[in-house]
Amino acid sequence: MDLITCSHIYKSFGAFKALDDISLDFPEGKVFGLLGPNGAGKTTLIRIINRITIPSEGEVFFRGKHMTDEDVEKIGYMPEERGLYRKMKVGDQALYLARLRGMSHSDAMSELKKWFVRFGIESWWNKKIEELSKGMAQKIQFITTVVHRPKLIIMDEPFSGFDPVNAQLIRDEMLRLKDEGATIVLSTHNMQSVEELCDSIALINKAHVVESGRIDDIRHKYGSNNVEIVYSLPSGDAPVLSDGRCFRVLSDEDDMGRHTAVLEVDKGTASKELLSEIIQNVNIISYKELLPRMNDIFIKLVTGGTAAVNRPAEADSRIAASQSEE
Repeated sequence: MDLITCSHIYKSFGAFKALDDISLDFPEGKVFGLLGPNGAGKTTLIRIINRITIPSEGEVFFRGKHMTDEDVEKIGYMPEERGLYRKMKVGDQALYLARLRGMSHSDAMSELKKWFVRFGIESWWNKKIEELSKGMAQKIQFITTVVHRPKLIIMDEPFSGFDPVNAQLIRDEMLRLKDEGATIVLSTHNMQSVEELCDSIALINKAHVVESGRIDDIRHKYGSNNVEIVYSLPSGDAPVLSDGRCFRVLSDEDDMGRHTAVLEVDKGTASKELLSEIIQNVNIISYKELLPRMNDIFIKLVTGGTAAVNRPAEADSRIAASQSEE
């Protein structure tokens, strides 16, 4: 089921068209990446979903019904421009924002204490915001965004200002919230985070949706049917891997008897079919598809260039020789 549906959204500011016929579905309980270069229209769409601004044309639906101000109470929004009061104490700030989101004083105190303990920041309660680093303030912003347990969490560049350790902490918390049923919309230029977190994405460029769908489907769509095989020869005088019935060898590097070959595979060839042919001649150590990174696809779609497709990704499949021999 879709939590949010944007139907034929248009938004103009005078002669400038910020959004041009945007239709998107945000699936419930998933992480959805909203991608695009600066000025593409992402923030405008987010503000329309939050009812901060209204579309020139089009509708936004919440669980199939026209979105209302009451539905906005079910949203947690962390904008790219942070909004904490620098002279205010951390605890007072967090409590104030939780109350604005409709929580009672007792519920807000209870939930905030849990979050402060989870993040190990109990000692920050009486500090002023101006005493915190950018990353520390970001943690407070994150907590105040999710403390009321919103059904929809929208985060605009949430990893800005974080070191790698704290960025991973936020990623883990986002995945935990997703597992608990929250729908998360992630707007970011960090393509590594997109690959790690997002189930599906939409890429907006020049006010239009230029690509959307599941991450795996999109990466396969822009791939080039190349795979990497790591193998060894059954004997020292055996011939190296050569072109086969359903593949061609693009490169083959030998590192003391351990060969790494990149193959171009005929479209429609199943991995099992490919491996059954190769295993007759060599000992397969590992196998993986070479799919383009989301960063390469982003650049290709925004600039019209060619995505670099022969970069292995950590999540690509690996099949050990023992499995292949079966």
